[in-house]
Amino acid sequence: MSELATSAARKRPEFRNINAFKDLPNYRWPMAAIVSGMHRASGLIMFLLLPFIIWMFDSSISSEISFAKFKSAFNIGMLGLPGLLWKLVALALLWAYLHHFIAGLRHLWMDTHHAAVSKEFGKSSALFTLVLSMGLTLVLGAKLFGLY
Repeated sequence: MSELATSAARKRPEFRNINAFKDLPNYRWPMAAIVSGMHRASGLIMFLLLPFIIWMFDSSISSEISFAKFKSAFNIGMLGLPGLLWKLVALALLWAYLHHFIAGLRHLWMDTHHAAVSKEFGKSSALFTLVLSMGLTLVLGAKLFGLY
């Protein structure tokens, strides 16, 4: 009987609707949530840029002439857009692939090692994923833009 009395005496949690304009801007997303959202965004970017990926692959291996056209698109430009813009699109694609791959490995690790998953691991692995994907993107972006 005392168990019933103590549970009745405890205050129940209060659930309320949130005001999206007032409450959401002040909400601090955990690092794991940010990286998970970026994983979804990177998958979407890769899906939307799939025609560009296919064009790059096809024009880079078809012939010497198509490869020269491919190179000129990144150096001079094409379709009235400067080469810098095409390089930025390729850089976004590089980031999307690297982030999606590393975050996917993170998710696979968490799926196969349930006992090792904790709040601290989620935060540290998310930070590792973010730093590694951004670092590799900077290195490959420097190569794309001819810095080395």
